[in-house]
Amino acid sequence: MEFLPITIEEAKKRGWGELDFVLVTGDAYVDHPSFGAAIIARVLENKGYSIGIIAQPETGTGKPDAFKVFGKPKLGFLVTSGNIDSMVAKYTSFKKKRSEDLYSPGGAPDKRPERALIAYTSAIRQAYGNIPVILGGLEASLRRLAHYDYWSNSIRRSILIDSKADILVYGMAEKSIKEIAQRLKQGEAIKTITNVRGTVWKTSARPEPGSGGKAIEFLLSFEEASKEKKLFAQNFAAAYKNNDPITASVLAEQTGNQYVVQNQPAFPLTREELDAVYSLPYTREAHPSYDSKGGVPALLEVKFSIASSRGCFGSCSFCALAFHQGKRVVSRSHDSILMEARQIASMADFKGYIHDVGGPTANFRNPSCKKQLEKGSCSRRCLTPSPCKNLEVSHKEYVELLRKLRKVEKVKKVFIRSGIRFDYLLLDPDVASNKAGNFLEELCEHHISGQLKVAPEHISNKVLELMGKPNRKIYEEFVMRFKKENALLGKKQYLIPYFLSAHPGSTLEDAIELALHLKESRYIPDQVQDFYPTPGTLSSCIYYTGLDPLTLKKVHVPLTEEEKKMQKALIHYNRPENYNLVRKALEKANRKDLIGNHSGALIPHWNKTKPGDSARSAKSSPKPANSSRGAAPRKAKSK
Repeated sequence: MEFLPITIEEAKKRGWGELDFVLVTGDAYVDHPSFGAAIIARVLENKGYSIGIIAQPETGTGKPDAFKVFGKPKLGFLVTSGNIDSMVAKYTSFKKKRSEDLYSPGGAPDKRPERALIAYTSAIRQAYGNIPVILGGLEASLRRLAHYDYWSNSIRRSILIDSKADILVYGMAEKSIKEIAQRLKQGEAIKTITNVRGTVWKTSARPEPGSGGKAIEFLLSFEEASKEKKLFAQNFAAAYKNNDPITASVLAEQTGNQYVVQNQPAFPLTREELDAVYSLPYTREAHPSYDSKGGVPALLEVKFSIASSRGCFGSCSFCALAFHQGKRVVSRSHDSILMEARQIASMADFKGYIHDVGGPTANFRNPSCKKQLEKGSCSRRCLTPSPCKNLEVSHKEYVELLRKLRKVEKVKKVFIRSGIRFDYLLLDPDVASNKAGNFLEELCEHHISGQLKVAPEHISNKVLELMGKPNRKIYEEFVMRFKKENALLGKKQYLIPYFLSAHPGSTLEDAIELALHLKESRYIPDQVQDFYPTPGTLSSCIYYTGLDPLTLKKVHVPLTEEEKKMQKALIHYNRPENYNLVRKALEKANRKDLIGNHSGALIPHWNKTKPGDSARSAKSSPKPANSSRGAAPRKAKSK
């Protein structure tokens, strides 16, 4: 196995002179199937196309040379900002510059520009003029139509228009990019490729009904939707509901004198097609040119992990995965996954531990129901506010897969570290009846390293419903079942719950309810994830408009930096440095009853920020979880 070329000399060694495609990415070049750029490059290579990689090129006026590494490609440029949105990569939820970028060599910041798709396309145009430019990846996918942009606090146009690229591929893209490549190879002009599923294209003429294979649904224009928040919420809802390959319409959105046209989503890969993608000859390493810089930190989390599925019908409001990958779950075969496990086990630096076997949601291995396959995804959520009567729940096939993986030579332990939907787990008849060998038993006995990360995200039912997360009682039932299962197994294992602060719908009263829950359970998370309004999510639309776009009901949104900080401080109410913020929040919410030296208080009367007070406060407040229960500090988590 060898890397794809990053220099013209490497291309010539392969016998490639003029390349078919050049792929530009905002990430460092990591040839691993957890990196979208690597998958697309290998898929095209497998189809006989010559392709070179330009990773993290310098941009700016008069700096097109970094894009001339391979000369002018025959068919065009493929452009992605990388695995995450370039603005998320550069800024925190409080709009502060990040000190590191895990997708860059050595974690160095500022290796990719802001709004990378726009910057890269501009540089390509400087270098080669009117050459085909195809956008793809998460940033392109989530910004494909008019969208709320948190960093400018405004509605921005489709990234296809702002970048001046020719066509945009959204979703997972393998099928779409192969069709586009074939048609370009056959001599078709990029401007005439307007009927490929999973693509967005633009035109100055009003699209006619029937183009794209189905009647067109016209959204409000960009100008109308950006003028009034209620209208933007309505536009968002229309796009949000048009995300299934069976039920979706073609969407058209006018911007100025142009129309952006979103074709229907591509159909998910079949199991056989997904297996084929993961069987391609990835080296599973970062390019060796990064070794002297400390490698690429993002690889460490996934190098010995296995992606077993795609798609998610959980549909959490703050997560973009359902909008990007779709709600229909497709999983790989056991043979494909076992083959990858054996490949991992043969690597020189493998220590015997497979870090994860999962996907967007680890215990989703099959579509939610037969109806979804026949008639497409329905508009309601499958699990919340109550489970759909058509939902099919079983972990038998997943348990069988995990048992096979445990038997692979050189494998000591197989962990499950990607998210588990505990509400789905509890609906499993085998779990409900305590049948021997059920998934919860197998999970606790074999697949946890002392701690299991779960994501209740909040404790207020009002907030949970807006998040698309299960009721508090369901989480509490799971906690009880988890403890009971570990007691039966004679194991001391702990849950590490993730909580999200200042999500739309969360008031100070809701944040106080969460703080009281943490006090009662004697658990203080080491880190807290602040809500981050990223493009394309339902929660971001609520954040901007103050409306639930699916119902148009008003929603409280923590908008000021002070309220956001107060809600975050309440989760860490026992930290001396948070005393003033917590006190202010309690006073503002008329909860002075929670200030005092009695057992029900969150904070004492005296100010813990005074010298020496932190030692006294430890006697009246629970310690952080990593001190009192042996839990590891929580790592920051992208939403």
